[in-house]
Amino acid sequence: MTVKDFEIAGLRPVNAIVVGASAGGVEALLAIFADLKSGFRLPIIVVLHLPDERRSQLAAVFARRLSIPVKEVDDKEPIVPGTLYFAPPGYHVSVEHDRSLSLSREERVHYSRPSIDYLFESAADVYQHALAAILLTGANQDGAQGLDTVRQQGGLTIIQDPKQALVSTMPQAALDRFQPDFILPLRGIACLLLELERIECN
Repeated sequence: MTVKDFEIAGLRPVNAIVVGASAGGVEALLAIFADLKSGFRLPIIVVLHLPDERRSQLAAVFARRLSIPVKEVDDKEPIVPGTLYFAPPGYHVSVEHDRSLSLSREERVHYSRPSIDYLFESAADVYQHALAAILLTGANQDGAQGLDTVRQQGGLTIIQDPKQALVSTMPQAALDRFQPDFILPLRGIACLLLELERIECN
């Protein structure tokens, strides 16, 4: 999609972006974040399913590849605009009403901790219509309910085109529940991120 396509679709400003991915997610995330320039002003919070028995190198890997600040979530830290946050393995991440991030060891959701649903639902509660949520490739159904919650709260919902996902189960599970605002290939999602920042900052 082009910028004009997004304008025609009635793209609205947001204050934060949440992203969920599982199998095939590293490559998908690198693809959608590759064009983000230093000075990008929206916070992005990511849950990528990982084994929780080892330390994650995700933040370090992405920090070397991207132009924006990247870090693993620390408990009770405030959300800083322009920063890309990754959930640590073995912990759920939630957005608090003071716009900070918290970690918990509550029960797994869809066998996953961190859980995409957990992040999406808490972020939807806080940001409501000013949230964009993106669901990417993955092999289970985590994220479908959370993305639907974002929709119900008036947020923007984006699903990777299942036909182009490495593993289609996760985006298809969301599509089976409702029609999102956008169904896009990775390149389209990358363009959408840039457009979201442009309209938020005008």
